[in-house]
Amino acid sequence: MIAEVVLWGSLACLGFVYLGYPAVLWVITTLRPRPVRRGSPTPSVTVVIAAYNEAEHVEATVRNKLASDYPEDLLDVMVVSDCSEDGTDNLLRALESPRMGWFRLERRSGKTSALNEAVPRARGDIIVFSDANSMYELDAIRKLVENFADPNVGYVTGRLIYEGHEPSVAGAGSGSFMRYESWLRELESKIGSIVGVNGGVDAVRSRLYRAMRSDQLPDFVLPLTVVERGFRVVYDPRAVSREPALESGADEYGMRVRVALRALWALKDMRALLNPFRHGLFAWQLWLHKVARYAAFAFLGFAFVANAALVVGRPMYRAFLGVQVVCYLTAGLGWLVERAGGRLGPLFAPYYFVLVNLGAAQAFALFLLGKKRATWTPRKG
Repeated sequence: MIAEVVLWGSLACLGFVYLGYPAVLWVITTLRPRPVRRGSPTPSVTVVIAAYNEAEHVEATVRNKLASDYPEDLLDVMVVSDCSEDGTDNLLRALESPRMGWFRLERRSGKTSALNEAVPRARGDIIVFSDANSMYELDAIRKLVENFADPNVGYVTGRLIYEGHEPSVAGAGSGSFMRYESWLRELESKIGSIVGVNGGVDAVRSRLYRAMRSDQLPDFVLPLTVVERGFRVVYDPRAVSREPALESGADEYGMRVRVALRALWALKDMRALLNPFRHGLFAWQLWLHKVARYAAFAFLGFAFVANAALVVGRPMYRAFLGVQVVCYLTAGLGWLVERAGGRLGPLFAPYYFVLVNLGAAQAFALFLLGKKRATWTPRKG
């Protein structure tokens, strides 16, 4: 029966996306590992920060980077104010020094355009990308750079830890999501290149930076261009950055929609990398880790509708539909509890799972309508 094929096919796809993919990665790591040959190089480094209305955080993050455990004469900071209106520029002017430069964009253009303007002005052989509210551990930059001793490595991302707001769905959910993503990145790094990066604790060889369109997602498109040019993109969990978690599910949902929408456009722009005949294992990773993950909302919908069509006279299917209904009702209860200011407890898991997939569904709808987003608003952490 067609409904049974759709149901079990959808469940199989969901299972492989979330469990089968990491299982296969683990098998490959045991059969064909590709360790990164780290060393102790000390190339010149420029930390680039794009800031829009970041007066609350920018001074602390600049001082944090300048205090890094890296040779002072080889480390500087470049900040771009993307037409900030909250006093960010005055703080940057007061911080200006031989090791810290900044400039202002007179028309708000978004993070990608800001980076395109900043990188050509940077002095470093290695460009480190930091968010305006990212606080690095003292050795984070050194740990990132150690990976560039391997000539095959072109891009490195570190470990991002969200802090605070743990009782909220955004705090608990984003933390759990990042732990899962970090686990996948560790596995992917052991076999070649990772598929996604953090964006706030990243480094690239300056000669590999390629200017991007303002609507492109730099945290996704730039690493893909590095892979396209034959270099590895790897994850180093020793390079740690901390950021405040978002405060509410609504903030998290908005962020998920924005990131998913820009990622879908990035996949369209970089679709040549999806060809397994040209890009082999990495193409398979891109299909499973990104395309299928963003399509999970469709598998969930197909499974629910197909299951509903099978309940008549079939106790097993009635029971399974009941499980799905309970899960979605639990997610809805989590939403109500959060709006009422209560503690979510175990409700956060189904709520966050549904939130992420609804965000992907909305992003897909916007993608089909041809909508794009270039500018951004700082995380409300």
